[in-house]
Amino acid sequence: MKVLVIHGPNLNMLGKREPEVYGTLTLGEINRRIKAVAAETGIKVSILQSNSEGEIIDAIQKADYDALIINPAAYTHTSIAIRDAIAAVARPTIEVHISNVYKREEFRRRSYIAEVSQGQITGFGAESYVLALHALKNILSRG
Repeated sequence: MKVLVIHGPNLNMLGKREPEVYGTLTLGEINRRIKAVAAETGIKVSILQSNSEGEIIDAIQKADYDALIINPAAYTHTSIAIRDAIAAVARPTIEVHISNVYKREEFRRRSYIAEVSQGQITGFGAESYVLALHALKNILSRG
């Protein structure tokens, strides 16, 4: 069971960027937590962070994973190209957000990714990724 985790633009700034919104954990700390939970649950995980829409699309199009967890960050609300890449590969996908996007600015409430995802986990901080791992384990186990 292989899961690709993609962190979108500006998430490399976690821990410094708006801690009142995103918390104080760094992306490195979140990635260590993702890897630990993945190991505990028998999931092989690959993790990518990119500020580049094209690099994110290239990663999605690669065939070396069974399911995808993606925090598209600001691309959530703007990228039809990322949405189309997810639809094209047709793998189970969970959209994740650290903050509750529905309690924020109006423009953040529209997701192009949601309609091509199995579900969306938003507002649980770094734990959103852990919840997504457990959800995908259940989805992939059902076959």
